[in-house]
Amino acid sequence: MDFPPYLATMPMHAITEIHGEPGLLERFRLEIRAFDSDARARLTAALDLAAELHRDDRRVREPYLNHLLRVAIRLMHHYQVRDVDVIVAGLLHDAVEDHPTELAGLTEGHPVGPAAAGDRTAAALAVLAARFGPRVARLVAAVTNPAYDPDRDRHTQYREHVAASLDREPWARVIKVSDFTDNGVGVIHTVGPKVFSSATKYRPLVPVFRELIARPDTPLAPAVKAHIFSQLDLAEERFSAILDHPVSAS
Repeated sequence: MDFPPYLATMPMHAITEIHGEPGLLERFRLEIRAFDSDARARLTAALDLAAELHRDDRRVREPYLNHLLRVAIRLMHHYQVRDVDVIVAGLLHDAVEDHPTELAGLTEGHPVGPAAAGDRTAAALAVLAARFGPRVARLVAAVTNPAYDPDRDRHTQYREHVAASLDREPWARVIKVSDFTDNGVGVIHTVGPKVFSSATKYRPLVPVFRELIARPDTPLAPAVKAHIFSQLDLAEERFSAILDHPVSAS
C-alpha cells in the first residue's frame, strides 16, 4: 500500500480516517527508525503481542489496535520519549486489563471470582515481566484498572485509582496521559452513546492530569508539558461542548 511522503507529519486521527490501521502501522515503523536494532526488535515484539491479544477487539468504528498505535506514536513523536520500556508499556497498557487469561496462557476453565481474577492479573503481569522485563510489568500494572466495588460509583473509583497509581509512578503518568489524550481529545472522532459516556467519565480527570504532569518529577521536557497542557485545554473544550451545550435533535 502506498502512503504519502508526508505521513510522518499527519495528525494521527487523520491517518486513521484516511489510511486506517495500515497507515498507523507504517507511521509506527517510521517512528521506530530513530531507535537501534535491539530497541526496534523489542518494540516490534510488543506490537505483535498487542495485535494478537486485541485481534478481535473493536473501538466503535475501528480495530482496537489503532488506539494502542496512536498511544505509542504519541509517546514517541509528541512526547519525545526514547525510553523503550515506556513505549512497550504503552503498546501493552490494556493487555492485562482486557486479556489476562490469554496473556497468562490460562485455560477457559479457570475459576472465576475476585480471587481468581487477581490470580489472572498476577499471572499476566508475570508473563510481561518475563518477556519484557519487570519495569514494563510495573508500568502496565500502574495503568491497569482494579476490580471495582459494585456498591460504589465506577467513575469515582476510576478517578481514585488513577490519582493513586500515578502518584507513585512518574513514567506511568506519561503513558496514561497519552491514553487519556486519545480518548479525551479524540472523543469527537467517535459516535453514538460513547461520546457522552466518555465525556462524562474523562472530564473530571482534566485537573488531575494537569497537576500530575506539572510535577517536577514528571520526566518530560517543558515544551512537551506545555503541549500536553494545551491538549488538556482542548479536551475540556470538547467535553464542555458535549456536556454543557448539547445540540437538540430537530
